[in-house]
Amino acid sequence: MDGDLLRSLTPGVLGVLVRRGADFAAAEDAVQDALVQALRGWPADPPRDPSGWLVTVAWHRFLDASRADTARRRREDRVVEEPAPGVVPAVDDTLQLYFLCAHPSLTPSSAVALTLRAVGGLTTRQIAQAYLVPETTMAQRISRAKRAVSGVRFDQPGDLATVLRVLYLVFNEGYCGDVDLAAEAIRLTRQLAAAIDHPEVAGLLALMLLHHARRAARTAPDGSLVPLAAQDRGRWDTSLIAEGVRILQAALARDRLGEFQAQAAIAALHADAPTAGETDWVQIVDWYDELARLTDSPVVRLNRAVAVGEADGPRAGLAALAALDTALPRHTAVAAYLHERAGDPVTAARLYAEAARRAANLAERDHLIRQAARLHSRRCP
Repeated sequence: MDGDLLRSLTPGVLGVLVRRGADFAAAEDAVQDALVQALRGWPADPPRDPSGWLVTVAWHRFLDASRADTARRRREDRVVEEPAPGVVPAVDDTLQLYFLCAHPSLTPSSAVALTLRAVGGLTTRQIAQAYLVPETTMAQRISRAKRAVSGVRFDQPGDLATVLRVLYLVFNEGYCGDVDLAAEAIRLTRQLAAAIDHPEVAGLLALMLLHHARRAARTAPDGSLVPLAAQDRGRWDTSLIAEGVRILQAALARDRLGEFQAQAAIAALHADAPTAGETDWVQIVDWYDELARLTDSPVVRLNRAVAVGEADGPRAGLAALAALDTALPRHTAVAAYLHERAGDPVTAARLYAEAARRAANLAERDHLIRQAARLHSRRCP
């Protein structure tokens, strides 16, 4: 098999699919599948027209993926926007697919990436942003995962921790990103909680409910983002908060702390505060310390720096932030906020503008631009 030939044909095949109407990310995935098939079949039976063969196979792969995506979106459309409390009576095979994609032959990170792409419907770019890696790196990881499971028997479902990670990332993309998958993630997590008695499953469900309870207050009528401190807490869904707190308390009582329970505890402390000024930031810092111990995540340490800034003052928050990689997503936005709180509007305005250029979505970008403009207008009346 001539790998150089395949590499030379790939750009042309991608171009054909895009001209036929495929978006670039979907075309890229389809071509990767075709290349895997070529690597397996061509040595024994090389085609007369390699380029035409790749175009045909990739286009069929794209059509199959598009049909699957349409079917998935129809399932999501049947889910009401605000998930009802309690056990969901309707059960389909989606959750089973999550477990099957989390195959034992894959590493946990590869299984999560493959499931998000194949079942969750996220693009390669969205998954890369969730993992804090370049899009090309994630595309290669997904391709390797597809090759690893191609031809194996899917009679060994994956582990629970991987499925929980997938559900969390799907919810997070639906809550914070451009694709609304939050309600579907809650529906599936309810099914999982009904089937498996595990404190981390309960912790994840509680976390989702507590965050989803704030959804109506997260945006203004014009679609702009409303920061947590400025949200109208009267618009928070108290029934979802009560359910989330009840589920969390039962999980914590089992004394098997995990990262989702710790995150839910932080969300519960925010939900419990009647006003932003009454938030118990000292307890939140303590929970972030627990979460950092459990995960060693740089994103957790970034959020902890914000909490430290609220509990001990902005200078303490900036000191905590100084120990972190400046390339972290939202690092610059956090620095801008802490500098503003520390009484340095010039630096804050510059950092808000810089953070806007790095924003992951339009709503976040517009919010940061407004923050920069607000500080600039104060200096230039």
